[in-house]
Amino acid sequence: MKVIYFFPTKLKNIAIKVVSFQFLVLCFVVTAAVAMPQGPSYGPPRPAYGPVEEILPPQPFAYQYGVRDGLSGNDFDKTEVQDAGGNVEGSYRVNLPDGRVQIVTYHADPGNGFVADVKYEGTAVYPPEPAGGYGAPRVLVPAPPRPYA
Repeated sequence: MKVIYFFPTKLKNIAIKVVSFQFLVLCFVVTAAVAMPQGPSYGPPRPAYGPVEEILPPQPFAYQYGVRDGLSGNDFDKTEVQDAGGNVEGSYRVNLPDGRVQIVTYHADPGNGFVADVKYEGTAVYPPEPAGGYGAPRVLVPAPPRPYA
């Protein structure tokens, strides 16, 4: 079937150019619409400044606790005191598994920070090594020969 155009050739070429241009503009519009962000856009959160907390001076305190349980073997204690200037002094004592007693005496102040003095009382006692040693015996296995040597 042969298509017959009723436009002169010059008008036909102009009409093709206009339709092509319209198609091109339509493609740009569709691309721009697809590329637009969908949904609400989110930015950084607004600053939420609340009331400024008042910095309180150091509050003096003193406390002490301890446990001495002969049945379980627990024996430890702690003491701590803070004065109105923020200086803290304290000590604690703990029984270690090797039979020694660890005594830590410390003080902390705004100028020097935390300073501890650690002492040990007693002598460490370790149980004898089992007759067969600890764990499975070590077996040395020679490395396999290199196939490319």
